[in-house]
Amino acid sequence: MAAKTLAFEPLRTLIKQRSFSGIYVLHGAEGYFIDELVRDFENILPEEEKEFNQTVLYAPRIDLAKVPEICRRIPMMSDFQVVILKEAQAVRADALAVLAKYVENPSPSTILVVTGRGDLLKGQFLSAAKKSDNAVIFEAKKVYDRDLPPFIQQHINSRGLNIEPKALALLSEYVGADLSRLYNETGKLISILGPGAMITPEAIERHIGYSRSFNAYELVDALASKDAERVFRIADYFRANPKAVPLVLATSSLYGYFSDLLTLYFLKDKSTSARMAALGLRNQMQYKRFANGLAKYNAYQVIEIIRAIRAFDRHSKGIGSRRPEHDLFRELMYRILTAPGNLFPTF
Repeated sequence: MAAKTLAFEPLRTLIKQRSFSGIYVLHGAEGYFIDELVRDFENILPEEEKEFNQTVLYAPRIDLAKVPEICRRIPMMSDFQVVILKEAQAVRADALAVLAKYVENPSPSTILVVTGRGDLLKGQFLSAAKKSDNAVIFEAKKVYDRDLPPFIQQHINSRGLNIEPKALALLSEYVGADLSRLYNETGKLISILGPGAMITPEAIERHIGYSRSFNAYELVDALASKDAERVFRIADYFRANPKAVPLVLATSSLYGYFSDLLTLYFLKDKSTSARMAALGLRNQMQYKRFANGLAKYNAYQVIEIIRAIRAFDRHSKGIGSRRPEHDLFRELMYRILTAPGNLFPTF
């Protein structure tokens, strides 16, 4: 016997289909997933039944020995009751172990949901849950920036839509790893465009308000090609529309790009396939900007550029400079485009 391990979307689907198990363990680093699942569990009972048949507990504030007692209560005028134990990550594993015996012999009329938001649960309770065929384990893994494009692609495809590669890059850059924002923005596109539609850069600009011509993605492309006119046109747009593109977002994109470019210089295998694998790239279009960068900047120039970006970050925070942020950013563009690349190697 063993618990079921489910991903986010399949688990949500089962909840909506009202196909329930007796015990759910929701834990892990990405709080957004856990919050959404808890919200689903909090809404499976009709409002008129919640007062008597839904109990929300907080692990640090309750004697955990009382939880099994609560779980064995008989539902009132309902087929089952829902017991949600939040913040289990905030108590010691040996304290949570008091639930292990309940997990081995759970009440058939109770849905027990135990959450560890931001961390993994450990110890005897988790071991018992993993062995139970009446339990579901969900691990909310953090979605890192590099994994974001395939994650968004999968999410959009699961909702019956497609997305162009450039639109995917724009959306990934715009929302970052803020999953709440991601689901809100993709939900907006899905509701407007409808099933079977293709999400294009134009659709993102029209419905989300993120310019497809003036953004950090396009700035990196322009710098990769050393297209100075385009670089400064985008920088001027950033100055005129500071809320549209925060410089912290643009700087993060620049730093990520040139750091990845430097990585490519130190690979033993210089083949395109090896370089794409090293950066986790999935198609030639994603690699094109790196190929352009390798042709336009040598390794010493990239080192200088990374130092310049770090200096801009310090100065923009008022450390060593009081100049306006956008003046400093324009100067950074000039330093990137004109980096001499004559440093003596220090590695």
